[in-house]
Amino acid sequence: MTEIPEHLRKRAEEARKKAEAESAPAGDAAGAEQTPEQSEAESRIPAHLLERSKAAKAKAAGGDAAAASGGGGGTAVATAPAAAAAVADGGPLPTGPGGHTQRLLTVVKAGSIQDVRATPLDKVHTWPHLLVVEFVAALAVTAFLLFFSIFVNAPLLELANFNETPNPSKAPWYFLGLQELLTMFHPMVAGVTIPGMGMFALMLAPYTDRNPSNKPTDRKYVISLMTMFLMFWAVLVIIGSFFRGPGFNFVFPWNAGLFFEL
Repeated sequence: MTEIPEHLRKRAEEARKKAEAESAPAGDAAGAEQTPEQSEAESRIPAHLLERSKAAKAKAAGGDAAAASGGGGGTAVATAPAAAAAVADGGPLPTGPGGHTQRLLTVVKAGSIQDVRATPLDKVHTWPHLLVVEFVAALAVTAFLLFFSIFVNAPLLELANFNETPNPSKAPWYFLGLQELLTMFHPMVAGVTIPGMGMFALMLAPYTDRNPSNKPTDRKYVISLMTMFLMFWAVLVIIGSFFRGPGFNFVFPWNAGLFFEL
């Protein structure tokens, strides 16, 4: 329901006052003169509305002649405001309980209309954000190995002669780090203790550094730990590959030559 405009309220009030004045006793109404306020109200109300008001009042008064002539003034007064309101806006006053002209239909909570997370989650789905990158990387590595095998020849060596031991006898390059450690420490220390400590430290790295950031500047601890591990192993492999000659003795490759085959 919308509130009744002010000008319609004024017209209804003026029509109600005019109807009350006209519903007074016949003797008093005949002897009394019309006041300036009533004349002004009549001049403001259109003629067709006045005619409609008079017709409605006459119809209400003609229904009960006895009440209209004797004590029917209260009835006319009671029905006149409703008729005046009908004249003003074409219908009865839209009032609710307690005479209120407005009512509350419903209350809608803001959460049911707009749902915004206070703290957005920094997560993405595995597909396609991760798997697509891994698939493209696998294709790139496969293509590199294919073209590398086409242009680079990798023949097998001659059959091994068990009567002749090569000097120096070296393990494959990925095991040369362990072979280099065997020249410095006891086999138990070089083959089990040192590699085991390194692997154990790498396994504990995610639990000692719980920083969720993926920026290298924010992960200095784990990056430093992994860099130390790789550099330690890379130095051992380089020494075993290029700086070990006959008898697995330390030599300089630019003096004694290179004792390493791919």
